[in-house]
Amino acid sequence: MQLSHRVILAGSAIGMPVLFAAPATAQTMDVTVAIPQLKVAEYHRPYVAFWLEKAGAPAKTIAVWYDFDMKDNEGTKWLRDVRQWWRVSGRSMKFPADGVTGATRAPGTHKISFTAGKGALGTLAAGDYTLVVEASREVGGRELLRLPFSWPPKPGQTARAAGMSELGAVTIAFRR
Repeated sequence: MQLSHRVILAGSAIGMPVLFAAPATAQTMDVTVAIPQLKVAEYHRPYVAFWLEKAGAPAKTIAVWYDFDMKDNEGTKWLRDVRQWWRVSGRSMKFPADGVTGATRAPGTHKISFTAGKGALGTLAAGDYTLVVEASREVGGRELLRLPFSWPPKPGQTARAAGMSELGAVTIAFRR
């Protein structure tokens, strides 16, 4: 039998033991993103932003792919073209953002993982969330996908969405 929680005994100021439950293992969210190969005259890799939305809470950026290694931080100049993300979260951030910033990706399928309590994902309160993925490409278009999920996730819970132009299939899967 696998336990989903571990009971921890801690002392209190008055000498009485205090019991509380803590997760036995961290929950991990795996996000798989397909960036399609477009047949265009001038191809540029897309800037892609990933953030979480929860009703009544501020948006939480968990990853941004852009040209962060350009001279004089020149790549940040086009981050505002990822418009929805820029409005809800991006404009208030300093770049490069530790644990959030990543390089643009070539066409293909890419997987990034986020572990609860660590890094950009941090601690999530129980509730309903939406992972929002937005891509914008120079001399190209923009696309935004929304993938709703519940936290903590139920065993086997997944979410999927399919883009039409700048993004292909986007999938969330959860594991311990």
